[in-house]
Amino acid sequence: MSTQVTNYQCPACTGPLHFETSTGRLECAYCASVFTTEEVEALFAEKNERAVEAERVAEEKAAEAAQREAEAAQQAAEEGWDLSSFEDWGSNPEGMRAYNCPSCGADLICDESTAATACPYCDNPTIIPSQLHGVLKPDYVIPFKLTKEDAIAALKEHYKGRPFLPKVFKDENHLDEIKGVYVPFWLFDGEAYGSASYEGLRSFTFRRGDFMVTETSHFNVHREGSVAFSRIPVDASKKMDNDYMDSLEPYDYGEMQPFSTAYLPGFFADKYDDTVEECSERADTRARTTLVESLRSTVGGYEVVFERGDFVNLKRGEVKYALLPVWLLNTTWNGQRYVFTMNGQTGKFVGHLPTDKGLRRSMWLKVYGVAFVACLGLAVGLGLLDLFAMLGG
Repeated sequence: MSTQVTNYQCPACTGPLHFETSTGRLECAYCASVFTTEEVEALFAEKNERAVEAERVAEEKAAEAAQREAEAAQQAAEEGWDLSSFEDWGSNPEGMRAYNCPSCGADLICDESTAATACPYCDNPTIIPSQLHGVLKPDYVIPFKLTKEDAIAALKEHYKGRPFLPKVFKDENHLDEIKGVYVPFWLFDGEAYGSASYEGLRSFTFRRGDFMVTETSHFNVHREGSVAFSRIPVDASKKMDNDYMDSLEPYDYGEMQPFSTAYLPGFFADKYDDTVEECSERADTRARTTLVESLRSTVGGYEVVFERGDFVNLKRGEVKYALLPVWLLNTTWNGQRYVFTMNGQTGKFVGHLPTDKGLRRSMWLKVYGVAFVACLGLAVGLGLLDLFAMLGG
């Protein structure tokens, strides 16, 4: 099965090539040779095609073997053998797939959406071209700009200014895993147009004789308009937390490149396992919400505004498939796992930190204590003033 996967090896010394974020080129760690993505893509195009064909043949053979097993089981049942205790795992148990590392021959066990990984024994980057071929091939990729060291530094910076972070967390937690992942995204184009109605209130207070009178005017307000959208990103990976992926935006699409597998060596990558149809509702919701908020932002000059209703129509456009760079950091503390993510292009960092409940409780007690003493002092002070006033009288 080693023919089903590809290692990008240095043409000069056969060492593994890695994509270097600082130069945007592929470099060999052994002989220091440097290659552009176009050069590597051209060098390994035939090898990738062979890997795709090998995967197709392997799938056909697996299907034939499964058919033979089914026929054998049927024949055994007809001859009276009891096979009811057998458990059929199928040809793809638990969504996992097995390959052989082309460099060292070790088994690579991946889930069915893995497109790029690394051998756990020789650490050579490995590409599975069949996962990025045909209809599965992405249109674009945004290359990594930030390194693993940048991600670690961002995590340490994330610790700062957190008053309720346990003091020992930074010392006692340890990073279990740091990996750069090209996450699959659908990029949606489209337009939202519609209208919204509001009721605006303005009040005017004046004196009339011995009375203060307030007059309130009510206004019917109507707005309508449209907003065009280009490349609304929605992550297409079931493994990724949607809230985390949304929080890493925005990406700079000006640096987006036509897809090439040459950007993948040294990183992990997944193909999509959420379809366009499954992700379109999230894109629709974002477009609809943006239009409604945009219309509301134009309603001003009123003291109070009540929303009376809105209507939004969506015009769906082109959808593109892209791989976007994300650093994933996993850390463990007190037996609990914490996950952090960083935009591999811009450095935007997202993640939840533990809270020292005892520290928070003691801080609130101090605040309440200070407030109580201040109030008590004020009350005593006012009482003494009243006493002095009585004596003076």
